[in-house]
Amino acid sequence: MYEDVHVSPMLIGIEKEAFDDRNFIYELKLDGIRVLAYIENGHVDIRNKRGDKLLYKFPELEDMYKQVKQNCILDGELYCFGNGQIDFFELQKRSLLTDKFKIMMASKHHPASFTAFDILYVKEKSLLKTPLLKRKSILSKNVVENHQISISRYVEEQGKALFQLTTQKHLEGIVAKRKDSLYSCGKRTKDWIKCKNMMDEDFVIVGYIRKDKNMVSLVLAQYDDKELLYKGHVTLGVSLSYLQKHSNKTNTCPFSSVPNGNEDAVWISPYLVGCVKFMQHTKNGGMRQPVFKGFREDKTPEECRVDKK
Repeated sequence: MYEDVHVSPMLIGIEKEAFDDRNFIYELKLDGIRVLAYIENGHVDIRNKRGDKLLYKFPELEDMYKQVKQNCILDGELYCFGNGQIDFFELQKRSLLTDKFKIMMASKHHPASFTAFDILYVKEKSLLKTPLLKRKSILSKNVVENHQISISRYVEEQGKALFQLTTQKHLEGIVAKRKDSLYSCGKRTKDWIKCKNMMDEDFVIVGYIRKDKNMVSLVLAQYDDKELLYKGHVTLGVSLSYLQKHSNKTNTCPFSSVPNGNEDAVWISPYLVGCVKFMQHTKNGGMRQPVFKGFREDKTPEECRVDKK
């Protein structure tokens, strides 16, 4: 049934400070990978935002269908735990594995979980034009929680209080969603708003610079229309192996001229995508205390665009 259904995740439209509003609900923002789970006739298919199938990398979730009462398509977050907290870096390690034995061992030592926060189809019925709170009600009736799958909890009106709790617990932040919002596949909408303790952005990785003590600085860029704009550097927190395996060196600088400080850069093609976490933007558009969070296989370079707000 779902083979002919083409859906993509609805996207958060803006980021702002936490707020209270009786027209919104608020739920925790989880530090994982956004996925859609297609559950039908005793089978599970998990796909990221690019449509890549992920179940073979997270085989411990293949029995998740047993916790769902009816065929459905769920929207949610895939994540791993480490030291009692959601661990994005462990999740990233797992998402890069290709060896079947290593995948099997990782699934035992660092099992993944899935939290559903929306339901798009149930049986043969589309819920895309159903208001959010009604979809939430249908979701809660269709999923039986266990260690593999859970349902995202939410609070009404009290966005500031929930955000304060995330600050105390060192969590990512919250997402505010308008109660009557419909589900707009693949679109960014102000009906969904994120409020984060730390900012993060996705960048195109166009090259790297070798530093002392085996350190590497990644050269970052974002698209402005069809042109790549230079966005600075960030220190790579993992080895160069992934970068070198998935790209090739090139003599071509992607910018109209080589930015100052990049004369020794090794330019690469095709471009990769990486996520950088930081405290805030500086006055000149840079990033304060940037930290490389990880490579992203679920996003294309063309999706990394300059924020023009």
